[in-house]
Amino acid sequence: MLKNVGSVDRGIRVALGLGLLSIIFIRQDSSRWFGVVGLIPLVTAYLSWCPLYSILGIKTCEQDHSSRS
Repeated sequence: MLKNVGSVDRGIRVALGLGLLSIIFIRQDSSRWFGVVGLIPLVTAYLSWCPLYSILGIKTCEQDHSSRS
C-alpha cells in the first residue's frame, strides 16, 4: 500500500476526526453516534493512505527525490 496522504493532509484529518468524535460526548440524543464517522479520517491519517484518493488518483504526500544508483 503506497502512501498518498501528505503531512498537512494528515493534520487536517486528525483534527476533523477528533472533532467528529467529540460529537459522541457533546450530543445527548441518538444523533451522537454520527461522531463515529470520525474514525474514518483518523484511520486514514494513521495509515497515510486513503482509498478514495487511490480511486481518484490523488496524492498529497511529498515525492521521494532520492536518486537510485
